[in-house]
Amino acid sequence: MKNFTYPLYRLSAATREVKIIYTAFLFFMAIGMLTTGLYQFKRIGATYDLVVAYYRGGDLGQEMAFPKTFVQLLETTHFHAFIMGVAFLILAHLFIATSLGPRAKWSFIGLAFFSSQGDLAGAWLIRYLSPAFALLQLASWLAMWLGYGALIVLPLYEMWGKGWGQAEGKGTTQTEE
Repeated sequence: MKNFTYPLYRLSAATREVKIIYTAFLFFMAIGMLTTGLYQFKRIGATYDLVVAYYRGGDLGQEMAFPKTFVQLLETTHFHAFIMGVAFLILAHLFIATSLGPRAKWSFIGLAFFSSQGDLAGAWLIRYLSPAFALLQLASWLAMWLGYGALIVLPLYEMWGKGWGQAEGKGTTQTEE
């Protein structure tokens, strides 16, 4: 981790061992995102009406859903806030070490952060304020897929691909962990 203290540190300059560890972590995150997406689209549904029915109660096609209770939403929010925060911190940290420009970095990091907040708030807003917030929930899911997808794929490309015109090891001092 001390490599991240160097202002010009890039993932492309990491040792092979570090790249393997980061790659394994990114694969875990990709599996997490895939299972989240499957849950969102298979269990909840990817349409306005299904999202509303999941949180406010109603027909989910093959089953009926009861409105989510305050405690159910609290439990889900509690767990998701912690795990999403940790995942965001680590992914953003790795993403900062890519050779993308600052505008692109902050755009993807901001997309991941704000879509996570929309996802956390969406359930509460749908359940207690208005079913119209199902549109926010769906938009947050799409934005999370784009934001977190970039935070996973681009560091992998930086480590193992060609990079963005940066020769491996250029601009940083490579040190052993």
